Amino acid sequence: MLKRSRAIAPALLVALLLLPAANALAAPQYVALGDSYSAGVGSRVFYEETCFRSPDAYPPLIASARGYALSFEACSGATTKEVNEKQLGPLSSSTSLVTITIGGNDAGFSEVMLSCALYYFTCQESIEEADYFIRYSLPGLLNTTYSDIRARAGNARVVVLGYPHLFTSSGTTCNFNLLTSEHEKELNSTANILDQVISERAAAHGFTFVDPRKDFEAHEVCSSSEWLNGQSWPLRESYHPNQAGYRVFQSLIEAALP
Repeated sequence: MLKRSRAIAPALLVALLLLPAANALAAPQYVALGDSYSAGVGSRVFYEETCFRSPDAYPPLIASARGYALSFEACSGATTKEVNEKQLGPLSSSTSLVTITIGGNDAGFSEVMLSCALYYFTCQESIEEADYFIRYSLPGLLNTTYSDIRARAGNARVVVLGYPHLFTSSGTTCNFNLLTSEHEKELNSTANILDQVISERAAAHGFTFVDPRKDFEAHEVCSSSEWLNGQSWPLRESYHPNQAGYRVFQSLIEAALP
């Protein structure tokens, strides 16, 4: 009996050592795609400074809470083309979940914000150009990206996150820049156009659209309880969710999951 126990012990030890690897292989795969709103810009804490991916962005928060094996591909500044060319590699038939925010950089939203905050006189034209692009050029770009995602990850649940309003409905101003109340309201209208186009294209591909606008009401820039950074230093942190905002993104996306 003693000899048999000694023979069993090494086998049991090997089995115990292999358990973590087996569990890791069994973890559902989650691929997080997109731009700075998925990477975590605004949180002020980053893994590295190439794409400014943050441990406080919603993808790592969701992966930790739900036990996913995360492929964190989102990158600050990404456009639809860059998602197509650089971020889709980890997608496969075994991918369980895909999340994405994309479209804002295609429309040049950061350039619009610079134009409105720093120059004023070019603001209105910049807003109108962005609105036109979103209505007439962005749908085709989103179709390509969404089709590529579905082709590579045919079994995945795909959740597309929209963008919140940056400013209060009254156009409250508080930062030292040239933004006016009227321009802030128009920028919120641009966000509405952007989210409408994203929502329509997501639905056309059978994806789930998550709209953060209502939840961020009363938490925009210059509100008494901000979930978005106003004009900040470094400038890249400006007009992005703070850590509280990313936790809200997490809860909204998790609410859309089974």
